[in-house]
Amino acid sequence: MTYNGRLTSLSHGGGCGCKIAPGVLSDILKSSPIRQIPAALLAGSDNNEDAAVYQLNDHQAIVATTDFFMPIVDDPYQFGRIAATNAISDIYAMGAQPLFALALLGMPINVLPLEVIQQITAGGESVCAEAGIMIAGGHSIDTVEPIYGLVAIGVVDPKKLKRNSGAKLGDSIILSKPLGVGILSAALKKEQLSDAAYQEMIALTTKLNKPGVALSQLDSVHALTDVTGFGLAGHLLELSRGAKLAAQIQWDSIPVIAEAVKLVKEDIFTGASPRNWLGYGHEIQMAPQLGAWQKNLLSDPQTSGGLLIACSPEATDQVLEILRADRFTQAQKIGHFTEGSGISVA
Repeated sequence: MTYNGRLTSLSHGGGCGCKIAPGVLSDILKSSPIRQIPAALLAGSDNNEDAAVYQLNDHQAIVATTDFFMPIVDDPYQFGRIAATNAISDIYAMGAQPLFALALLGMPINVLPLEVIQQITAGGESVCAEAGIMIAGGHSIDTVEPIYGLVAIGVVDPKKLKRNSGAKLGDSIILSKPLGVGILSAALKKEQLSDAAYQEMIALTTKLNKPGVALSQLDSVHALTDVTGFGLAGHLLELSRGAKLAAQIQWDSIPVIAEAVKLVKEDIFTGASPRNWLGYGHEIQMAPQLGAWQKNLLSDPQTSGGLLIACSPEATDQVLEILRADRFTQAQKIGHFTEGSGISVA
């Protein structure tokens, strides 16, 4: 293997598209023994929470998560930024404030020049600085494919913790970032992505989900998660299952990246999209006028995707104001929760 200046050429997948398909992951986890869960563990592996949460006292709980993947772009500095933003997002998705991070680094040392690896770690450090935290340590190994990510640690008031299972009947469903990052990454690998769409991809995937902290202060926000490797449909199903409710969404209300729509109509998408749909498509009812390209957008793996929020209907405008004040300009209400199960898309 040799390095030709394209990081993505060294990996078989990139970004959150590297995730194991939801159906396969479920089968793997079935073999894990269920042990006694301490009362202080407020969130663990149940319902695929974004992070583990361990209560220390009446006012503080530690939030811990990890995320890492292979290159989604060729620029090493931007790869580091995207990976770090994606990892820290899980802290914000619990309504928590980040405290510090540890780096996870796996690199083909005999293939990549040291200055390229240094650019990757510098990109990660720049995002941590933007989040107001430092990388306090980490671990590195020599690997076949480049891998970078973080262990992120945060803190939250247990009373303000936002889980992905708290949605209530009638709640609005709000999405803060547009869909289509996975499709753009697939086009980039095929060298069919425009410069403008590449810049939009970088801007979206390096934008920290900081509003999660402000949203945690609102009692009217009942559930929170971020959209990553399982796509909008997969992560919305987590909210639906956790609340034992059905989600009804309007296709025309979902924010999407314009060039991603053009590309997916030309059958450019990641291999993760059909794998995702195979795992959960039976829980989704699509309106007759919607076709394959809409399915591939709903299941498109989002690297460092947006926040997915369930809030009381009367709080919808306030939530959108918080998001737009932090320049999440494409945030939209996309539907609401009703009685039943699964997702219906009209």
